[in-house]
Amino acid sequence: MARLLADRPADTLTIGDMARQLGHSHGAVRNAALTLVRRGEADQSGTGQPQFRANAKTDAAAQRAVISPPGTHAPRAQAATARTTIPAAAKPKQTGPIRRAGGQLYHPRELADLPDVEALNRLRDADVPVLLYGPPGTGKTSLVEAAFEDLLTVAGDGDTTVGDLIGEYTQDDAGGYVFQYGPLVTAMTEGRALLIDDATLISPKVLAALYPAMDGRRQIQVKAHKGETIKAEPGFYVVAGHNPGVHGAVLTEALASRFSVQIQIGTDYDLALALRIDARVVRVARHLSHQVELGELGWAPQLRELLSYQKTEAVLGTKAALANLVGIAPVEDRDAVADAVTKAVGIKKIAPLTLGKQLSASAVRQPPGSTGSAHRGRSR
Repeated sequence: MARLLADRPADTLTIGDMARQLGHSHGAVRNAALTLVRRGEADQSGTGQPQFRANAKTDAAAQRAVISPPGTHAPRAQAATARTTIPAAAKPKQTGPIRRAGGQLYHPRELADLPDVEALNRLRDADVPVLLYGPPGTGKTSLVEAAFEDLLTVAGDGDTTVGDLIGEYTQDDAGGYVFQYGPLVTAMTEGRALLIDDATLISPKVLAALYPAMDGRRQIQVKAHKGETIKAEPGFYVVAGHNPGVHGAVLTEALASRFSVQIQIGTDYDLALALRIDARVVRVARHLSHQVELGELGWAPQLRELLSYQKTEAVLGTKAALANLVGIAPVEDRDAVADAVTKAVGIKKIAPLTLGKQLSASAVRQPPGSTGSAHRGRSR
């Protein structure tokens, strides 16, 4: 990869350009290109289809690289083979924060004596599909985004169709109709990871279109597009998310059987403390979470809500943030949440954040740094 870019320093190449010249799969080429960019040994541009070109460090990288001739097995297959001979303890563990594609930081957690992102990558190398399950807001999607830089995501719900997965005809600028491939086909042909988020909200009939790509066939038939057969390239991988407590979420036997590894994801309250979220609020969340486990409550604040509390507190103050925390609880659990928060912080009464009476003009706060006298000074 580095040699190809270094030999064409004036050119900007897409994944497809490089895959055709090197004879490797799109997924393998994408992984190699992103690795060079991470190391600062190539530059990336483009917001839709990424493009790559050489920089001052690419030629030196090419001197160190081991270049496989076209037709050899893909980098992911090599990694899987190598790992069968290397003890897990010998592999460096990535425990520090990982920056996701959107810029947010993800803090890895332990899974099977490994950082969770490393465990997921090993499962991908071995082609073992994973189902992540747990309450909303516990970090399932964040984990997958941190683990796989080449990730495509399908946000599932009751309206998700087969076309949303595989593709459908759309009208082009000239008024004609062209078939637009969906994320499943893109992930298969480019050897990328695919997250089916909230998979258990999708109709089982729709999910059935995914199953042939996950079993030994590793291919699907696109009936809507001339019955075309799509085969999965090396690196193609499926991971799914499931929120058991969400209304309408049904984990069918057919879906569960496709995922050999199923991992429960919960909120790391120690991480919440490390992120300097109010310790009293974290303590309340732990207590409510324990009540949920006992079946006494149906809801407890997860990491997403705790981070939201922290941001709200910084903008509106502690009292408003506490009121909002109570207000976002489901109606049936709101009294219990309010009682727990009240006891923890010592405030007599906490009600959901609500608009009050209308303020007079003189009562409206001046913006930071401004005063009424400044206005009077300008009118003289």
